[in-house]
Amino acid sequence: MNFDFTAEQQQFADSVQRFAREHLAAEALKRAHDPRFPFDVARLMAKHGLMGITLPQSDGGQGGSLIDAVIAIEQVAAVCPRSADVVQFGNFGPIRTFAEYGTPEQKARWLGELLAGQMVMSLGMTEADAGSALTDLKTSARPDSSHYVINGSKVFSTFSPDAQIFLVYVRFGPGVSGIGSVLVERGTPGFSIGAPSAFMSGEEWCELHFNDCRVPTENVLLGPGGFKKQMAGFNVERLGNTARSLAYGRYAFNTARDYAATRRQFDRPLCEFQGLQWKFADMAIKLDGAQLLLYRAAANADRGLPSAYETAIAKAACNQAGFEAASEAVQIMGALGYSRETLVEYCMRRTRGWMIAGGSIETLKNRIAEHVFDRRFDQRKRAGVPK
Repeated sequence: MNFDFTAEQQQFADSVQRFAREHLAAEALKRAHDPRFPFDVARLMAKHGLMGITLPQSDGGQGGSLIDAVIAIEQVAAVCPRSADVVQFGNFGPIRTFAEYGTPEQKARWLGELLAGQMVMSLGMTEADAGSALTDLKTSARPDSSHYVINGSKVFSTFSPDAQIFLVYVRFGPGVSGIGSVLVERGTPGFSIGAPSAFMSGEEWCELHFNDCRVPTENVLLGPGGFKKQMAGFNVERLGNTARSLAYGRYAFNTARDYAATRRQFDRPLCEFQGLQWKFADMAIKLDGAQLLLYRAAANADRGLPSAYETAIAKAACNQAGFEAASEAVQIMGALGYSRETLVEYCMRRTRGWMIAGGSIETLKNRIAEHVFDRRFDQRKRAGVPK
């Protein structure tokens, strides 16, 4: 089995690295501490073919593979971690579900601007009482002539302060089969966006409120019964989360490695102390192992829909390896690592969030256990069982 890149993949990786060093390196620190979506980076990436890598050319994409998009995230994040969010958005985020299931009319209306970096889409999925238990969502869509009337609210929607279009999970009817999604434009009557709130990472999000919000029927993306299709697309989105977790961990690892090789204490470089050597060895083992799981999930997903098991095990491994590497890098670099003068503390804060977003570590472990035992485990309270 060959674990090396093909010649074509290596050439692509080298080209993305050159692009990142030339265009993104200079303001990497400043960019990381700006919570708003970097449209300037998105437009630049669009010109260099890094938006829509995984989308078919017929939709304005590049017709590439998930592995290509993972490579792009890795190479961009190695220079400017924040800019890897744009690669995620343009290849793994809700834009991919939209491109997969949108009607020709919907794509003609919005996809071009999204791929050009002129517009960003936000995903309205999580509700106050429906996070990991997503099928408990209550935001409703009631038919009314040529429209659907939307009522409910969403929280923790990435890019919501800047988004012009929102892919919103809604309930058309009872049960899992009643869940689908609609596309809601910013400014639609009955749709209000709250003041920005901030995550620990510095990213901002807004509450989304729908109060008799009327959405035309042509804005339905997936009607009743579309939940499984949406979740299949979400497994792909998880790979973008996974790739960034690992890439941020590697950025922190590399920064700490360079620091330990040159920083002197007690008349010798830090790297000569065995305690730190073992830290770097542990980080390398975890990062390399997680990377193989990521590549397996992405490569197999390119042959069809991603495996829920392979996606779950890759995300859990990369989330944990990325955070642990970033956290150890902060410790190794001491006060400098803890300060905002380097991106190591930023990487630690961001990787911590991905252990929650896109499927928590605990939820992923439940999915992994189901594969191990080849059976479904219902985490809900069973009827007749006392609390």
